[in-house]
Amino acid sequence: MFKVLVIAYYFPPMGLSGVQRTLKFVKYMKNYNWEPTVFTTGNVGYFAHDESLYKELNELKIRVIRTIGNDPNTLLSKYGTIKLPRESIRKTFNKLSQTFFIPDNKTSWSKQVYKLASKLMNKETFDAIYVTIPPYSAFMTAAKLKNKFNVPLFVDYRDMWYDSYLAFYPTPVHKYLNKKYEYNSLKAADRVIVTNRKIKEKLINTYQFLTFDDIVILPHGFDPEDFEYIPAEPKLNHKMRITYSGIFYAHNTAKYFLKAFKKLVYEKPEVAARIELHFVGYLGKQNERLVRKLNLQEYVVDQGYLTHSDAIGIIKSSDVLWMMLGKWKYSETIAPGKLYEYFGSQKPIIGCVPDGVAKTALQDYEASFICPPDDIEKIKESIFEAYKLFIKKELPVPDPEKLIQYRRDYLTEQLIRQFQLFIRAEV
Repeated sequence: MFKVLVIAYYFPPMGLSGVQRTLKFVKYMKNYNWEPTVFTTGNVGYFAHDESLYKELNELKIRVIRTIGNDPNTLLSKYGTIKLPRESIRKTFNKLSQTFFIPDNKTSWSKQVYKLASKLMNKETFDAIYVTIPPYSAFMTAAKLKNKFNVPLFVDYRDMWYDSYLAFYPTPVHKYLNKKYEYNSLKAADRVIVTNRKIKEKLINTYQFLTFDDIVILPHGFDPEDFEYIPAEPKLNHKMRITYSGIFYAHNTAKYFLKAFKKLVYEKPEVAARIELHFVGYLGKQNERLVRKLNLQEYVVDQGYLTHSDAIGIIKSSDVLWMMLGKWKYSETIAPGKLYEYFGSQKPIIGCVPDGVAKTALQDYEASFICPPDDIEKIKESIFEAYKLFIKKELPVPDPEKLIQYRRDYLTEQLIRQFQLFIRAEV
């Protein structure tokens, strides 16, 4: 087997969607004759821990090397799973963190990875280094390892680094250093992996030395085994179940959807009475208050945070799924991972999204009801349209052949093809 060193801070037992992309790549690598060794964090405090993903990792029987730094997550480790803070608090903490740490607050962890990985690479031969970002300091560490050991480097952009929607630059120095660090790291990379075309275009426009062929698009995806082996949660009634899976943040709100449903309750109460709105993840205090204010408690089922396997069970038992992405400067570059997991269910999707990669993906999926994210009337019409088709048992379904491109095993095969292009000639 060939050997790849994987650097991933966000990894089981942590939960949420950013963890799953790397875990699923690692899961399928051995199918293509590549053996991963994963460097990740040790015991940390985090917003979600997922025992089902951790169990899946342990069943893979791969080598996982854990280390810690002085990052905030490690300092909060004694608290285990931390309650998701209000959006205002989260944004304030993010700004403070980016003020005092460049490029991020995981720098001390990344330095520990460099020390341990260097020791390992002095003893063993690796054929590739794969790093997933954020955290961006991990990319800097991976670049140093590549330059030291002359091993091909592959970086996977789950999110943008310089000038991303998460970025905050309190001074010109912060902006300059982030761009400089990304430039130097990209210079060391042999191949750049991104999740969509917009990120690819932005990188090429920002860093002129990058060519079209330097960047490969591997979108988020779904694991077909999840939908094959995880059972659907039994439905206890004949209502149409609309499910949202995920969290809400500043530019991703349930406000317009809930107001649209309230409009449906007022105009067509007999229809609304046959619909349930399920929320899997973190509905949040603000949305909980809005549910009460609109008097929608009898229609809303707040499942709370569930393990990945339990969330899949809810998705499989749903009749329609709901996806929301708000309008703002960076929305055209974002297509959340949960959207592609929705694809794996082959369920129809109400997509409240602006123009951009998420809307394009929903159009390609075809089994979609697409409307602007803040248009209450059109959202209400989409819900009603889905209901009419539900009653007639004519809800749309996607073409299974189009979904192959989003399967985790297929995506891993494409990643491995990139590895194969750069393995040493003597191997």
